[in-house]
This record gives sequence, C-alpha cells and structure tokens, in this order.
Amino acid sequence: MERRSSLFLLSVLCLGIAILYIPILVLIGYSFNASPLVNVWGGFSTAWYGTLWHNRQLLEAALLSLEVAVSASSGAVVLGTLAAVALVRFARFPGRLLLTGMVNAPLVMPEIITGITQLLLFVSMMQLISWPHRGFTTIVLAHVTFCTAYVTITVQARLASADRSLEEAAMDLGAGPARAFLEITLPIIAPAIVSSWLLCFTLSLDDLVISSFVSGPGASTLPMVIYSKVKLGVSPDINALASLIVCAVGAVILAAGWLMKRAERRRRLEMQLAEQ
Repeated sequence: MERRSSLFLLSVLCLGIAILYIPILVLIGYSFNASPLVNVWGGFSTAWYGTLWHNRQLLEAALLSLEVAVSASSGAVVLGTLAAVALVRFARFPGRLLLTGMVNAPLVMPEIITGITQLLLFVSMMQLISWPHRGFTTIVLAHVTFCTAYVTITVQARLASADRSLEEAAMDLGAGPARAFLEITLPIIAPAIVSSWLLCFTLSLDDLVISSFVSGPGASTLPMVIYSKVKLGVSPDINALASLIVCAVGAVILAAGWLMKRAERRRRLEMQLAEQ
C-alpha cells in the first residue's frame, strides 16, 4: 500500500513537471526551426536569432522591460522591507491597520482594476502638477505599487521568525540600533529579500494588463509588443527571444539559489562557532 502511494505521488509529480516544462522545451526547440511556420518543422537553423538581432522593436521593448523590472524590483524591495520591519517590530502605531490593508490589497485586487485606478491617478496628477508623463516613470511606479505587497509578505514572515536576541546582544555590546540591524538582522533576512526581488522582477517582466493602462506613446514593454504580434500570428523570432529570456532567467535563478545556499551555510557555521 505504501509503495502504491509512493508511485502515485511520483507519477503526479512527474505529470506536474511535464505540464510545466515540456511547453518551454518545445518553445526552445522551435526557436531553431528553419520554417517560418510555427507548426511546421523545416529543419534545424539559427537564422531566427540573427533576425532577432536586427528586430529593433523587440530589442527596444526587451530593454525597456528589463529596465522597468530592475527599477521596480529594487524600489519595491526597499519599501516592502521597511513596511515589514514596521509591522513586525512595532505592535501598535497610528495607521497600522491601514498599512496592513494597503499591503494586502494588491494581492487580491484584479489587475484590470489596479490598471484603471493607476491610470486615473496619473492623469489627475498630470493635470494638477504636470507630472508624471506616461511612459517609463508611470510603468515603474505602477509596478512598484503591486510588487511592494509581495516583498512585505515575504520579508515579514522571515523577520517574524528571526531571533531578535542576537540584535539585542549586539546593542548590549555597544552597537546602535541601525548598525545592529544592518550587521545582524539584515544578513538573516537577506534570503527573503533576494527571493522577493526575484519574484518582483518576474512579475514586472511578465506584466501586461497594468502596463497597457499606464504606458504612453513609444513606451511599449516586451509583453505588450509580443501580444500585439501574436494576434497577427506567432513570429519565429519571438520564439528565439523567449528562449533567450528563459535561459537568462534560469541562469539568474540558479546563481541566486547557489549564493543563498552558500550564505545560509556560512551563517549556520558562524552560529555553531559562536555557541562553542
């Protein structure tokens, strides 16, 4: 009975992995298709990667999406970490309930509602103070808005489980609150910060709905360009670009996982040495 249960769980796991990753492998395979038709295999070729190199629309959209993702993720990490510290370290302060609601609202709010509200906000601000102009700035601000919620939830969980006595011991030895937090607590919650940054980067890079509402002329992100092209039929150079993005993101995730594992192993070793 136990063996049957193990085989069943293994089968479900393999099925789930296949559903997730077989389409990605097919996409990468068809990026080397010599035929311009997506559903017809015309032989192995790298011609579409050369075509992609000369497609300025796709390259500029990809560069814009990367700039937006990096900027939005970095801004969201700063704001989300500060919000997590406030929610964990301060039990009572004016506006705590409002802050909690603002943190959780983007997690359950439909993207189309978020996009409309952001658009109305930016239009009103433009009429009142002539800022911001719709484009790169508005896309980054909109992405920071919903990415901050994910950072706050992730860092808050890690910070709540951290041993605060280590920080208090550092302050007893003469370190100020800021230095104790930077040298003791920040390395402990660093894996959560890195994970939330990668999550925000992925969400920002993938966003289509919100970006479509808040973008302006000449500021089309990669999902917007791909969506407009796919409506007319999938182009093989899009497969090539998607394959490059998959490989790049996979390499970054593997590198980040290795660094996080190395830092965690070093932290455990330091704690063992301190206990001796």
